Amino acid sequence: MRILLFAVAAALLAACATQTPYQAATPQDRYGYSETQIESNRIRITFNGNSLTERDTVETYLLYRAAEATLQHGFDYFIVTNRGTEGKTQLEGVGPYRPMFPMWFYSRRHGWGYWNDPFWNEPQDYREVTRYRAEAEIAMYHGQKPADDANAYDAHDVQHNLEGHIVRPTSATGS
Repeated sequence: MRILLFAVAAALLAACATQTPYQAATPQDRYGYSETQIESNRIRITFNGNSLTERDTVETYLLYRAAEATLQHGFDYFIVTNRGTEGKTQLEGVGPYRPMFPMWFYSRRHGWGYWNDPFWNEPQDYREVTRYRAEAEIAMYHGQKPADDANAYDAHDVQHNLEGHIVRPTSATGS
């Protein structure tokens, strides 16, 4: 049983040890892109990266999602009307952890049990981690993009040029 628990824990840790892939965020995994329809041709897109995802990657995925969403909505180009990236830095504990010291006790109501002292399981060291979140509001249009607007992007060109930088999730089943 211990070997099975160890294998499951190791698999979960290995899955967490990679940057956020290009994927839709879900309630279970908040990392990835999400979007909100504002008007028929206007959406707000957000991309949240985990602590292993670089700022440049988060911004690239956001721009790629803007192009992909533009094409999915039947438009040709988009204009970024509002854009920003923020980094949230915090301290996280890293091991090795000290062993827990269980305190055994007997209760006539519950029988034998133990209580773990939470202070004995504190991490011995901390590291600073930063998670980046990029957000943009875009307006989507038909036809040729305006040549004189630096915030206008041809969705086909963006998608074609950034495709090589996109890392998609791998299937856990190998398929």
